[in-house]
Amino acid sequence: MDTSPLAPGLYIVATPIGNLGDITRRAVDTLERCAVVACEDTRVTGKLLNLLGLHRPMRRYDDHASDAAREALLAEMVQSPVALVSDAGTPLISDPGYRLVREARARGIAVTSIPGPSALVTALSMAGLPTDRFMFAGFLPNKDKARGDVLAELAGVPATLVFYETGPRLVASLEAIAERLPGREVAVARELTKLHEECRSGSAEELATHYSAHQAKGEIVLLIAPPGEAAAPDEDTIEAELRAALAEMSPSQAAGKVAKAHGLDRKALYARAMELKA
Repeated sequence: MDTSPLAPGLYIVATPIGNLGDITRRAVDTLERCAVVACEDTRVTGKLLNLLGLHRPMRRYDDHASDAAREALLAEMVQSPVALVSDAGTPLISDPGYRLVREARARGIAVTSIPGPSALVTALSMAGLPTDRFMFAGFLPNKDKARGDVLAELAGVPATLVFYETGPRLVASLEAIAERLPGREVAVARELTKLHEECRSGSAEELATHYSAHQAKGEIVLLIAPPGEAAAPDEDTIEAELRAALAEMSPSQAAGKVAKAHGLDRKALYARAMELKA
């Protein structure tokens, strides 16, 4: 293994999410050759480095890091290679580091990503839900109203929704999904890559019942299937919507509004709007 120093810059290094065997040779090589390792928690990263037989200086860099701490790391990058790691997985994926990377790029500092484990991708690969299009939305809010508002906002997104969650909040989130997104298939992936790895699928109601009786532990990825195809509205519904729109706008605008809402033919709707207006 090459032990010579790396070129100055920022190296974003993915680390295991539970199984040490998932660390890549390139990640180990990068950590060994960096001048300093920026991390969320020096205790967590220190344990990883010890397991890998590495001894590198560490600097804490988390969501509460000061501007001065960021500036110190940026100054270091100009002269030396600096590694950025999170407690587990790929940095910046619902983890600190965005401002550091953005500022490094703005200053012309080289930024290199060392890819590797990610709970988000691992869960998607095993949940059996559509993966051609997905949206990762971090953690759901803790308060009931805010949680419901976020789910309502994302209800129409034609993609698998992915969230990170914690054991104590899981049941409340599943109950909110059952209320706001009824009928959707849901998957709960937890303890990924570890001894007690689990990926359980079902309705939100079924999963809420299960985890009420069997409290989930460890880090959790919560996945929600995309919305199904909406049933085509009947003629009475279309006419009611046209009438409502005509009360506020011209026949052309009303036809355009209803056509866009339901993917219908605008010319046919315009003709019907003119009949209703007459």
